[in-house]
Amino acid sequence: MRRISLEDLHIFRCVAVEGGVLRAADRLNRVPSNVTTRIKQFESRLGTQLFRRQGRNVVLTDAGHRLLGHAERLLRLADEAEEDLCSGVVAGSLRLGSLESAASVRLPPILSRYHAAHPRTHVELQTGTTAALLRRLDNHQIDAAFVSEPFDKGSLSAVAVFAEELVLITARGGPRIGGAQDLADQTVVAFPHGCSYRRLLVDWFAAAGVTPRRFLDLGSYHAIVACVAAGTGVAIMPASVLDNAVMGDSIQRHELPEAMRTNRTNLVWAGEPGGPLSALLELLRVGAQAGACGRHGRTSKSMP
Repeated sequence: MRRISLEDLHIFRCVAVEGGVLRAADRLNRVPSNVTTRIKQFESRLGTQLFRRQGRNVVLTDAGHRLLGHAERLLRLADEAEEDLCSGVVAGSLRLGSLESAASVRLPPILSRYHAAHPRTHVELQTGTTAALLRRLDNHQIDAAFVSEPFDKGSLSAVAVFAEELVLITARGGPRIGGAQDLADQTVVAFPHGCSYRRLLVDWFAAAGVTPRRFLDLGSYHAIVACVAAGTGVAIMPASVLDNAVMGDSIQRHELPEAMRTNRTNLVWAGEPGGPLSALLELLRVGAQAGACGRHGRTSKSMP
């Protein structure tokens, strides 16, 4: 079978983005009949229908949606390869996914250094839970994601990039928490299903035979802290986020069991990384080495 060409993918993507043959033909500077013929030949070669008509427009079939993800990735890699070979400079777009905690605290200095080192790259950042980010990665909507453990790695490549200290938070003035059994009948305030931190807390409760009264699903750490401070319930979150959160001093922190106290954030991706992602991986590797040197240098004696 003849291999898919980049030109086939380019025409297919243009029709998909423009939503019709006429607009795609105008953008491609081709006659509409030529575009229609190329799409029909492409579908025949693949043995599947990529578009279906909807009024005056065309929309993607399920197969078309799957192919569009591959097309976006392959065409972007082709552009990056040409840019890399012609200029020797890392350029192109990098679509990143991230947990809100990492996006708000960990990533700003990393992305600042990345932009300074590679000014011809364009970074798009989306936030979500670990499960949501892994779905976007699987659907080729992002190139890589910062996710927290536990997660199903599958065929993905992954590298641990930093560790978070997790803490349990309750309203100020309440009793000290000695274990999950002290939280029976409490409301758990957390991100929706798919959040790894929520999963850790639920597993901790289950192991102690504790059943939460209910779950209150919220979409931001600031909202979670505010609800806990108001006495709504309990939550689990990274200490680094709490240190920078509004009302971060309005709650009471409790140490979690050692087995769940430290949680690693991983950068995950599928396939071979393109130029912009490879540059980010190198920046993270150098940063990790510098951090290790600092821990073993003169300042190490001041660390707990």
